[in-house]
Amino acid sequence: MSFISDAYAQVTQSGASSGDNPLMNLLPLILIFAVFYVFLIRPQQKKIKEHETILKTMKRGDEVVTGGGIIGKVNKIEDGSNIVHIEISKDVVVRVNRATIIEIISADTEQNGPAQKKQKNKNDKK
Repeated sequence: MSFISDAYAQVTQSGASSGDNPLMNLLPLILIFAVFYVFLIRPQQKKIKEHETILKTMKRGDEVVTGGGIIGKVNKIEDGSNIVHIEISKDVVVRVNRATIIEIISADTEQNGPAQKKQKNKNDKK
């Protein structure tokens, strides 16, 4: 006398029909790759291209921000290497790797920015 009955697996029609087409098995993987490309890979490639153009347009006298948060003026760009000399204070020059520069702040917008904001605020009050 056995209290446990035997269980037998049954094959359904839907399981057999999806196994016949191997393309249907690969479709979810293809969709996942497409989503990763659109939302992750392509935006990263755009960021890298923008960063490269920023570094190529950098010249002496530009104000820059490094990855560590140091703000200074480009004093010298060494030819043939990735070293940039940045003056962070009077007579204080720091050598940094070119790739650590994340943003260029133009000297004109830095000087004129607050003055323009003050003029706009005065015009808004009138």
